[in-house]
Amino acid sequence: MPTEAKERIIAELAETFAKAKVVIATSYSGMSVNQMTDLRRQLRELGVEFRVVKNRLALRAAQQSGTDLMPQLLDGVTGMAIGYDDPVVVAKALDGYIKATRASLKIRNAMIDGQLYDMAHVVMLASIPSKEELVARLVSQLNAPLSRLVQVLNGTVQGLATVLQRRAGQLGSAS
Repeated sequence: MPTEAKERIIAELAETFAKAKVVIATSYSGMSVNQMTDLRRQLRELGVEFRVVKNRLALRAAQQSGTDLMPQLLDGVTGMAIGYDDPVVVAKALDGYIKATRASLKIRNAMIDGQLYDMAHVVMLASIPSKEELVARLVSQLNAPLSRLVQVLNGTVQGLATVLQRRAGQLGSAS
């Protein structure tokens, strides 16, 4: 029979799983307390929550929230990065932390919008440019034809002005 504290944790996790857009399961064995604190701080700044969960409690919370893919995420010691907005932000944050610190944190798999993905997909998701960068690229692509048109039109007018200036110089030197 679960204690009152465990029931509270299960209810909190169930609410979290129901709201989450992305849950990335990680294996954190071998990480120091300082590394774990640093990881949580960096993720919190991005609006991402990192929780160490007991598998049994997480399974019960998943059943309460209707999340049926949770058993595939839980294997051994599990730390979960939980994001509520953009899945790319969570994947980039974890991948960036692993690369920057060379911590023993390992991404195992993820649940994104109700779909299960393996580690390779999460790493591929982390390599996608940010939303701001994609918007900037799109604006640049849309702006390029207009810039070329302005250059062509400007070149024609500039060429005409050069010809007229040279002709005026010839007429001025002839008189």
